[in-house]
Amino acid sequence: MISKGIVDSYFEKFKKILNVDVAIVGGGPSGLVAAYYLAKNKQNVVLFERKLAPGGGMWGGAMMFNDIIVQHDAIPIVQELGISFKPYDKGLYIIDSVQATSALIYHTSKTGATLMNCISVEDVVLHDDKVNGVVINWAPVHREKMHVDPVVVIAKAVLDATGHDCEVARILERKNGIKLDTPTGNVVGERSMCVFEAERTTIENTKEIFPGLFVSGMAANGVNGSFRMGPIFGGMLLSGKKVSEAISYSISQLV
Repeated sequence: MISKGIVDSYFEKFKKILNVDVAIVGGGPSGLVAAYYLAKNKQNVVLFERKLAPGGGMWGGAMMFNDIIVQHDAIPIVQELGISFKPYDKGLYIIDSVQATSALIYHTSKTGATLMNCISVEDVVLHDDKVNGVVINWAPVHREKMHVDPVVVIAKAVLDATGHDCEVARILERKNGIKLDTPTGNVVGERSMCVFEAERTTIENTKEIFPGLFVSGMAANGVNGSFRMGPIFGGMLLSGKKVSEAISYSISQLV
């Protein structure tokens, strides 16, 4: 009876995410914030995270010191999510990384986004020269390179929030010979650390890079050849909110 309840409930959830408004790849802070605001805006959104727990690099803080820095501009998001913070210096605030990550996951799920952990995205769906979904498989299947056919998820928009590796953008570029909206038309790759410049460009580079495919967080800097950031997470939060607005607008323009 217990197993049947779990299986029945899970597959009802699984069927729900096969055709969505937005598919987000990567459960780090920018992806979670984007999912939160999209769901709050009544979009049907699913977030795929290959690891057991969403949260990306926010859990560990800097070198496993579980405090992180957030700048003043991102504090309204921190307050909306009920995360405690304390002033540090010149518009910078300290927050507990475990509390912050837990709050992001809780509120994103509670708002109505569907979080699917232990699932990898191995390809995108292309239709009429537009990204129209993602191809998924169980993370252990992907990791072990087992020859198991995947499942397709159709989406009106896809967000690459995979961090430093820009995995979805790289797949799209490598397999299809297309040009991205980047300085070179390709995934440029991440530059070395330049903390405050990276915070600025993370938000600046958050955009649609190919019809139907958006980037946020470190993926936004990676595809555009911008700098790596340090353990400051305000740019990540603001990037997630910005991309949610861009995606909502894009969907509203679809016929």
